[in-house]
Amino acid sequence: MVPSTLCRATVGLALGLTVLAAAAPAQAIEQPRYRVERVLEADSIEVRRYEPYIVAEVVVPGPAEQAGNQGFSYLGGYIFGRNKGERKIAMTAPVVQTPQPVKIAMTAPVAQMPAEGGQGFAVQFMMPSSFTMETLPEPLDPRVKLKPVGEQRVVAITYSGTWSQANYDEHLAKLRSAARAAGLSTEGEPVYARYNGPWVPWFMRKNEIWLAIP
Repeated sequence: MVPSTLCRATVGLALGLTVLAAAAPAQAIEQPRYRVERVLEADSIEVRRYEPYIVAEVVVPGPAEQAGNQGFSYLGGYIFGRNKGERKIAMTAPVVQTPQPVKIAMTAPVAQMPAEGGQGFAVQFMMPSSFTMETLPEPLDPRVKLKPVGEQRVVAITYSGTWSQANYDEHLAKLRSAARAAGLSTEGEPVYARYNGPWVPWFMRKNEIWLAIP
């Protein structure tokens, strides 16, 4: 799923995503695969090892609270057909195949992170696992880049509630404290991942913050 964050050069997803902009419930969308290595606090804080995946990424100037919307306007164009072959990225639940151009399942979360060198924010969207770098359609917008993300370890906190800065700061502090108490070193910017669209009531939203473990 924002929230470089999971290692800027690798997965990245961080602070300030404003809109997921997907029209399906999070549980119906493909998500990055991982296994839990350790639970630090009542299932809300976990050490995870993520499998490799591919992202579409765009760097936008921000500010942070607007970066998610800016990024999705470009990434949305790519997944909805602004690519060579006009291949559409359709939501799952279910995935429907027709004689029309190939349909690609939508995934979650959309990720946002501070860009390399402090130049704005990188917003990322995970590509479905059925595709490779060779089979994904080439973006027509030069701002949209496809990049592989290698296997990685993170410590992650899951929480609900509003997308306010105060809620984010509270849970980031809790995550950092738990990581220190567990003797874990972290690196890079925090990843802020949002799994729901703005129509989901605040008390039902799933939010996460990830910190990369070197």
